[in-house]
Amino acid sequence: MVDCFNKTKGMKYEDIKNNIRIEASSIEIADNVHLGKNVSILLKGTFSIGSYSHLGNDVHIRGNNVKIGEHLFHSSGLRIGGGGRQHPNANFSIGDRCTIHNNFINICEPVEIGNDVGLSPETSFLTHGYWLSVFDGFPASFSGIKIGNGVIIGYRSLIMMGVEITADTVIGAQSVVTKSISKKGIYAGSPAKFIKEIVPLTNELKIIKLNEIISSYIPIANYHGISPQISVNYPVVRLNNFTINVETFEYSGEEDVESDDFRDYIRKWGIRIYTGRPFVSNFSF
Repeated sequence: MVDCFNKTKGMKYEDIKNNIRIEASSIEIADNVHLGKNVSILLKGTFSIGSYSHLGNDVHIRGNNVKIGEHLFHSSGLRIGGGGRQHPNANFSIGDRCTIHNNFINICEPVEIGNDVGLSPETSFLTHGYWLSVFDGFPASFSGIKIGNGVIIGYRSLIMMGVEITADTVIGAQSVVTKSISKKGIYAGSPAKFIKEIVPLTNELKIIKLNEIISSYIPIANYHGISPQISVNYPVVRLNNFTINVETFEYSGEEDVESDDFRDYIRKWGIRIYTGRPFVSNFSF
């Protein structure tokens, strides 16, 4: 694993030991970027990746321009490219604080993903579809995909060409999204259909929910062999000398391994706090 890059521009980066190869007309790698093993990125245009981003093992990217924002987390097994990757429109961009996995993203046409987006494992994007001759009446479609901020796409879902998904939308597992979604909500099925609205909790229910989250964390902290001092005054949680506002995601104070553990845990509840310390549990086996 490559620990860190300095900002750089150039035609090629290679790490033979970890089987990393990046080639592009321009390469911009920010500070504190981490790469795994078996990373192959070959582009005609530019490649850039923001600070604190992590690309795991087994990454295969082909196309024209690829832009990755800050604080990306990728687990392993990513393929970006596919049919049409040699075209000038074969561009991919993803914003800040996103999480992706072993996804397949076809970029025959551009794919644009906003900030705070999650792509669950085995989710795929297709930007083209064709087979037999259009002169015999068979279909052919070529169109890009746009995903708004705060979208989560469930396990093994498929996003089809031309689809735009509005911000703060949930796509259920194993869904096929064939048409654009302009109203925030929860969608699922094949083809994906509107299931229900997303309604914020009342203040009373927010307090109850936060207390439930804290209560559920205590045995996990004990399992990890730690006993942090936790106090709650909604919406602020204080853990040792570190404070988090669960509504605004603002934080302050002194971070330590115990605050890291708590921060990583509440991420599972959608409270996604990003600092300069990576999301790597100090209590992992």
